[in-house]
Amino acid sequence: MSTNKFSKTELQIYILLLCANADSVETEDEINLIKSKVDEETFNKIYKVFSNDNDDERLEKIDDNIHHHEFTNMELAQLRREIYEIFFSDCDFKMMERNLDRILDNILY
Repeated sequence: MSTNKFSKTELQIYILLLCANADSVETEDEINLIKSKVDEETFNKIYKVFSNDNDDERLEKIDDNIHHHEFTNMELAQLRREIYEIFFSDCDFKMMERNLDRILDNILY
C-alpha cells in the first residue's frame, strides 16, 4: 500500500485526529483543539486523508511517517502532551483511548 509522506506538522495533526476518534466520537472540543494547532487548509487536507483511511491504514501511515522523520525527545514529549490533551478533553480516559495510547507508545518510542 502506498502511504502519504506527511510533514511533521501534518503527522501531528493526523495522530491527534486518531486520538480524537479513538472512542469513535470526535467532539467539537477535540476538533477545535486540533484546529488551533494548524492552519485551516492543512487541517482540511489531513482531515480528508484521515477520513478516507481505515484503522489499519491509519496506524500504518503513522508508523511509516514517524520513522521517516527524526523527532527529538522534546518533540515527542510535546506530542505526548497534546495527545493527552485530546484524550482528557472530555475529562474521561476511556478504555479505547487507553488501548490507543499503548499502541502509539509502541510506535513513537
